[in-house]
Amino acid sequence: MVPFFDVSRAQAPILDDLRAAFERVLLGGAHILGPDVAAFEKEWAAYVGVEHAVGVSSGSDSLLAALMALGVGPGDEVLVPAFTFFSTAGSVYRTGAKPVFVDIDPDTLLMDVPAALRQRTAATRAIIPVHLFGQMVDVDPLLEAGLTVVEDAAQAHGSVDGKGRKAGSAGHVGCFSFFPTKPLGTVGDAGAVTTRDAALAQRTRLVRQHGSHPKFHHEIMGGNFRIDTLHAALLRAKLPHLDAGGDARRAVAAQYREELAPCLERGDVRLPALAAGRHVYHQHVIRAERRDALLAALGKQGIGAAVYYPEPLHVQPCFRELGCGPGDCPNAEAACLDSLALPCFPGLTSAEVSEVTGAIRAFYGA
Repeated sequence: MVPFFDVSRAQAPILDDLRAAFERVLLGGAHILGPDVAAFEKEWAAYVGVEHAVGVSSGSDSLLAALMALGVGPGDEVLVPAFTFFSTAGSVYRTGAKPVFVDIDPDTLLMDVPAALRQRTAATRAIIPVHLFGQMVDVDPLLEAGLTVVEDAAQAHGSVDGKGRKAGSAGHVGCFSFFPTKPLGTVGDAGAVTTRDAALAQRTRLVRQHGSHPKFHHEIMGGNFRIDTLHAALLRAKLPHLDAGGDARRAVAAQYREELAPCLERGDVRLPALAAGRHVYHQHVIRAERRDALLAALGKQGIGAAVYYPEPLHVQPCFRELGCGPGDCPNAEAACLDSLALPCFPGLTSAEVSEVTGAIRAFYGA
């Protein structure tokens, strides 16, 4: 069997470091914020290439906290891609602002930046380009247009754009998830907000703790968005190995590209185009003819695969009142019908990759 993801393989070589981090928190007594959180925030900011990082409780909460810190609320519009995980649009909706759905580039699957600029209105307060599956959107046209850019970098730890900027450092603010399957993951939910803006970082720190400073004095409305100290400690142990994990994922992707060549030449399978920069392959996604039948065939052979994403955001029932519907974002809708994520994680062996590609070639008779 080939698992879709196996976190234990990446963690096994550093178990002693993880145990030491756990014991340090368990015996240290600082279980809320404390030295490990401050140290991780400093280390993560340095890695991303910004001055400030604020640890929060999840990737979804990183988006919500950033939007709240920016003052986004009722009457505002925020541009979001129609093809991504729910929390991008859901976080906008929770502030009282209106998510405005933008179609994707059919080649890269990233937000269609020219389309986003066309959809800008006087009410547009911000835009959230998602660095989908591990490669970055070119945010420069958005910055040049004067938009406030909130990077959704939940899937892009360590990815780099064409100008050498890491995800989370190119826009005004970056939002990360440390969910266990992410390139940098902990053993539960955690996230971070990154920025070069000291005032915005301070406001985000207020937001993550009920808007309180000093204790019991609440300047603004916030929430309980603190990162757990244990997660910060474990992430500190994992961070030195992040780039090696990215190298491992890129090696898997290169093998897929080579061994699926017959299917690519026949048009049975397509690969999303590579944007400028460094892809970290949080997910290795193909676009497959007869996707659902292929998924079933792989499953029968014990090969893990998954659909990212089965429905675009603009047709989700919870957004019905926004007046969106089928046909509004045709490229996103098409991607939902043929996109399939294959196993891609540190520790996946070359033999396992060949087992996956052999099964795909056999399915298409290639």
